[in-house]
Amino acid sequence: MTKVLPPNYQNNNGYTGSYPDFGLYVHWPYCQSKCPYCDFNSHVAETIDHERFALAYERELSVLSERLPGRRLATIFFGGGTPSLMQPETVHRVISTARRLWPQRNDIEITMEANPGSVEAGRLAEFRGAEVDRISLGVQSFDEAALSFLGRRHSVEEARKAIEIAQNTFERVSFDLIYARPDQTAAEWRQELSQALEIAGEHLSVYQLTIEPGTAFEPRHARGEFSIPGDDLGGSLYEMTQELLEAAGRPAYEVSNHARPGTECRHNLIYWRQGEYLGIGPGAHGRLNTIESGQRRAIRAHRAPAIWLDRVETSGHGLVEDEVLDRDMVLSEVLMMGLRLAEGVPRDRLVGVTGQDLEQIAGDERIKQLVDAGYFWTNDTDFGATASGRQRLDGILSHLLANS
Repeated sequence: MTKVLPPNYQNNNGYTGSYPDFGLYVHWPYCQSKCPYCDFNSHVAETIDHERFALAYERELSVLSERLPGRRLATIFFGGGTPSLMQPETVHRVISTARRLWPQRNDIEITMEANPGSVEAGRLAEFRGAEVDRISLGVQSFDEAALSFLGRRHSVEEARKAIEIAQNTFERVSFDLIYARPDQTAAEWRQELSQALEIAGEHLSVYQLTIEPGTAFEPRHARGEFSIPGDDLGGSLYEMTQELLEAAGRPAYEVSNHARPGTECRHNLIYWRQGEYLGIGPGAHGRLNTIESGQRRAIRAHRAPAIWLDRVETSGHGLVEDEVLDRDMVLSEVLMMGLRLAEGVPRDRLVGVTGQDLEQIAGDERIKQLVDAGYFWTNDTDFGATASGRQRLDGILSHLLANS
């Protein structure tokens, strides 16, 4: 059987040794309100038993740690939901439990997503005291009308203040923006992005608005209450974003993520580079490698917070899926995730998990068609999508896998 991991366990962060690196994702499922564009596993609750959640996180971590022996913890990421609504003590207990269960990198990265509302911003110092060292703020816009449309509860002033507090508290700060909103012009987006760059740190996440199934926006959009920019304007806004951020020293390292070189989000790079990660909490996903057999497993916990809690308390974990990925599934994930990155995909990674090189999988002619169209590049060691190609990854993936 083809090994998923090379024999010396060369990991994504350049460390070679007896402990392969992995990332830990912690899902907090609650928000103060549900944003109309959001399709993440988030819920609104009147009361939350924080102690019960803390105990459940600790127990699930301890039980699932048995599936990751001999690993080194490289990153922890608190996502949601709105994890800045967690009690700082809960965050500290999760981190302490993880530190007890695995050795860590000396430069371990611990990220928390947070909303810029005044309550959460005032608690940022407490999260820093709980060992969080990187914060990602869900700003989304510096326009009041846009914030209202997007269902955000904070104001532009609160967002600016939260960024200032975060930059005075954490070494690494990022924030999110959403563009290609209804009636947004190129000039308006250029102005907003320029304003953002005046106060941005080393990292920015910039997402194009899409209408996702199951969101509050879906029926409103279907009824014609609003429209979003079409492919032409959306493409122009995307290209403008790339140009402005690269000129500002924050080139795209992934479809929606920009950073000064060396300040990328290391946790997310684990996903995109097909590393190992363990997810705990309601609906959390994970990808684990079985070193002995070379198998790659996909795990997922139950989405409903109440059911997840019950499962952890009775069985030690909330998993409802635990399957071995077959060759085609691993191939699809390597391409789907890796082609999002500007650095592309190392050829030896593809060969390591499939036993075949790109040319054997896709065929020379199909690859040449993408290269000639300006969507793809290859060399002796790597291959990837160009900036233009990263706008149309679904089509590229279908084209490459048509013969597989």
